[in-house]
Amino acid sequence: MKWQEFEEKVREICEAHGFRTHFRRVFRDNEGRAEIDVVAERYGITLCFDAKLYSASRYRVSQIKKEAEKHRKRCERFSNLTGKEVVPVIVSFIDDNIRYHEGCIVVPFDSLNEFLSEIHYYLAEFGYM
Repeated sequence: MKWQEFEEKVREICEAHGFRTHFRRVFRDNEGRAEIDVVAERYGITLCFDAKLYSASRYRVSQIKKEAEKHRKRCERFSNLTGKEVVPVIVSFIDDNIRYHEGCIVVPFDSLNEFLSEIHYYLAEFGYM
């Protein structure tokens, strides 16, 4: 699977759960240009997904943590621009047993359906509700 196909799968799963999606959402602010892979909205909840398709041979834990910090900051910028409170989420193709880092939820791809089905539980668990 290519990274573009992985991003599309994340979007398709969000839509299957009734979320309205914006795919590869590009925005500009005073810090410059940025992109969010999938913005998914439903019932007043706005999730901003960054899809990460890492290979098994790569050292992923430190990379996921670094990407979580970058994604949270990108989402803060997007929130300031749109006026919407957003939840930063990384979807990782491989489960590295990281669920939350620096304000960003990390969901293994094989758990994405459950995460979206039980979204209110997870948002409460990580302090977003």
